[in-house]
Amino acid sequence: MAKYLLLYEGGSMPETEAAQAAVMQAWESWFRTIGGAVADAGNPFTPASKRITADGSISAGAGSASGYSILEADSLDAATDLAKGCPVLAGGASIAVYETFDVM
Repeated sequence: MAKYLLLYEGGSMPETEAAQAAVMQAWESWFRTIGGAVADAGNPFTPASKRITADGSISAGAGSASGYSILEADSLDAATDLAKGCPVLAGGASIAVYETFDVM
């Protein structure tokens, strides 16, 4: 089985404690639903970021990525189907799904 990076982009954080609890419950439910497919539950990113280019220059702001998870699945289509249930979508985010491969 291959591993797939789910890169979350955009979205919003819940503002109240009740909303935060509801979101955490949604994440826990999704993780239970997809079970053993979760290789790394991941985490959100802070808005602070920097980008380094090939020439070594550094600039503030690397893009709109807001978090990640890593799943195991039989195919890109299967990983994408699992990602459709991700609670981050309810917060207005989108998900890019990338297949990873071992090189080391």
